[in-house]
Amino acid sequence: MQSNGFTSFKLKKKQAEGEKDKGKVVSRRYTILSLIIISATWCLLTFIIRVNPIFLPSPLDVAEAFVTLYTGGILVPYTLISLYRVLLGFFFAALLAIPLGILMASSKKVEGFSAPFIGFVRYLPVTALIPLMILYFGIGELEKMMVIFVGTFFQLVLMVQDTVSSVPGDLLKASYTLGTRGTAVYTRVLLPAALPGIMDNLRICMGWAWTYLVIAELVAANSGLGFMIMRSQRFLKTDQIFAGLIVIGCLGIITDYLFRYLSRLLFPWYERLGQ
Repeated sequence: MQSNGFTSFKLKKKQAEGEKDKGKVVSRRYTILSLIIISATWCLLTFIIRVNPIFLPSPLDVAEAFVTLYTGGILVPYTLISLYRVLLGFFFAALLAIPLGILMASSKKVEGFSAPFIGFVRYLPVTALIPLMILYFGIGELEKMMVIFVGTFFQLVLMVQDTVSSVPGDLLKASYTLGTRGTAVYTRVLLPAALPGIMDNLRICMGWAWTYLVIAELVAANSGLGFMIMRSQRFLKTDQIFAGLIVIGCLGIITDYLFRYLSRLLFPWYERLGQ
């Protein structure tokens, strides 16, 4: 009887894994199809319909722009400095937002004290704060990182708070029954249960960090991908604008997949719909 039950369990598990792998294959096929449609539309508009290159450069023009920027010693250094700004600004935002979000979810006092300020600032457009940031932090690296910090910190706090608040109450009650008290409630119960969700929060907010990078580099900058895009716009070099946008988009996709990979690696028990 036990043997039949174990065999049935293995068959169901194998069937579930097979359906999951089939779903991944279908997803990859549609991803490739999407890329083919986008590329074909681009070629159609530029090579056959011949849209003005000032509005839409051809793939060949953008490829030549990549070569020009690379051989001119611009593409790689500007990409690295932008990557440095994003990672450092986002790192400090996450370093402060995660513990504050956890405390706001678990303490009404902390939530009552912090919520009014966070709720107010998160609705302020970051672009409107740039003049103040230049006044407070100058026009160096700190100002650009602060733009990324402010753009992601307040949103991330509330996302982490919501994720931790969604931890089942029965789990906490069971831990109290077993004698868990003090900081052990955070380290052994709340944090392990919420970490997969927090990783998703980081992945989503990382996309905003790349958005605010361009905003940070459009003002008072002399390097970076945002600066390169702005300078290309002044001289109507649309092909170089597209090159900069493609680099930012690719870096964003890479960081997104890194977060997904780390989530699967660190939390193999955590499953989401479609994964």
